[in-house]
Amino acid sequence: MTVIRRALPVWAGMALLLSACADTPAKLWPFGSDTVQDRSRAPADAAEYVCGSGKRIYVRTLDGGNAVWLILPDREMRLDKAANGNRYVSGNNALDINGNEASFKDGASSAYAACKGKTAAN
Repeated sequence: MTVIRRALPVWAGMALLLSACADTPAKLWPFGSDTVQDRSRAPADAAEYVCGSGKRIYVRTLDGGNAVWLILPDREMRLDKAANGNRYVSGNNALDINGNEASFKDGASSAYAACKGKTAAN
């Protein structure tokens, strides 16, 4: 009987701890969620482009213009300057910048097309 009395506070404490976690099971997964988080502001030192689909991409120039860091809603990547001065590539990914316009192709699909550089007037 004394063993049960000693174990009772332990069991009660465990029940309280588990019940506190019961309302937030999704927060136990440390790797985020399936939803894409929308950025509320542009990353520092990055040019913002608003695409025809309403999506936004951000481009940060690296290595004196020899590479860019492309920031998409769901991922980021480095693209190196190709022989053509307006194209940056990495594998099957290609970013074309022509003045105030940009387009990004992810393999064969044009993931982000008709992107216009955002200015203070936009």
